[in-house]
Amino acid sequence: MTIATLFVTAFMVGLSGAMMPGPLLSATIASSARRGWRAGPLIVLGHAILELLLIIALMAGLSAFLTRLEVTRGIALIGGLFLIYLGWNMSRDARKGRIHLKSGASADKSSSDMHPVLTGILLSLTNPYWSIWWATVGLGYLVLAFPSGNLGVGSFYSGHILSDLLWYTLISVSVAGGQKFIKESYYNAVIFLCGLFLVGMGGYFMYSAFIS
Repeated sequence: MTIATLFVTAFMVGLSGAMMPGPLLSATIASSARRGWRAGPLIVLGHAILELLLIIALMAGLSAFLTRLEVTRGIALIGGLFLIYLGWNMSRDARKGRIHLKSGASADKSSSDMHPVLTGILLSLTNPYWSIWWATVGLGYLVLAFPSGNLGVGSFYSGHILSDLLWYTLISVSVAGGQKFIKESYYNAVIFLCGLFLVGMGGYFMYSAFIS
């Protein structure tokens, strides 16, 4: 992958995950109602700090390991299968209208009392989905980015984090300003397309495992 492709695809994959209702969305809605629009970017800052530390640790401890052909193939296959699984489920649920943006509105009060940066760190760290994503898709992206050195890894990381920043800032501004959320029919249509994109990226991951 080129540097630009790494950035764009990381952004799209990250946006697909960010748009799905979950703990960070719940915390963003609750914290934005109390603290204003800055809550979203601050929560993403905590999330970004944790992920940057994880990437540094992975690169420091696994650099030699990640260059082995059998390892890169295995990671690409597992990451590809996981992306296809996520994308298929997202598209299926969106097509059936099962995904509701406002499902995150009932956030736990204890998380909204924390500083948003700490909330972003703790909710990411304690989310099993986050660990699974980085053990499969995240590592797969690092394998693709590693040949381009720090620039490649930085391109992946910046694209991934920018997607979170844009989405959660939009949510924060919407909550703090009392605006209406996106219509659920449109929301499900976007999720459906994001799911198809994930399936395509999963296919690319698996394809790359066989041509490497």
